[in-house]
Amino acid sequence: MILLVSIGMVEGRVIKAVGEFIGSYYASLGIPVAVGDSLPENWFSDAYNPLRRQYLGRKFLPPLSKLRMEKKAHAVLGITSLDLYEEGLNFVFGLAHAGLGAAVISTFRLRPESYGDAPDEGLFIERAIKEAMHELGHVFGLGHCPDERCVMHFSNSILDTDIKEPVYCPVCFGRLKKNLEVEL
Repeated sequence: MILLVSIGMVEGRVIKAVGEFIGSYYASLGIPVAVGDSLPENWFSDAYNPLRRQYLGRKFLPPLSKLRMEKKAHAVLGITSLDLYEEGLNFVFGLAHAGLGAAVISTFRLRPESYGDAPDEGLFIERAIKEAMHELGHVFGLGHCPDERCVMHFSNSILDTDIKEPVYCPVCFGRLKKNLEVEL
């Protein structure tokens, strides 16, 4: 099972759309998706950097991994509207750790209006789905893909995310299936 949890205030429609997409995609691989209870932001207060006004993404992964083990899930994906970063980077859309079986994505920089564009709910949801699929790919052992249309391609900017499809290319899908056979 993939456990999907919101962290803090996340729109229910985002959780629903991501859960439905991941659920239908991973069901074909024999892995169901369940939506867990929302986690409070204060679980992650030690991740906050007041100088940057951002949260260090890696600090989210151990608590999420602990939840994964408690719920006996194969993976856990946290979705937050908090702004995440990693050392040496201005921000990250998401982060994952295969060994912990945990990933987190941030919707903070996925809204078109963050880039001066008109609000577009469909595009916002599409970006969240792509980031969720990307980070789950990392949880299940996939690296970055050179195919710019593959969801596993590295997103250096939101433009890279927009170019991608929300699914794995045939090469990455084959690797994913192989990795899941070993894991399950």
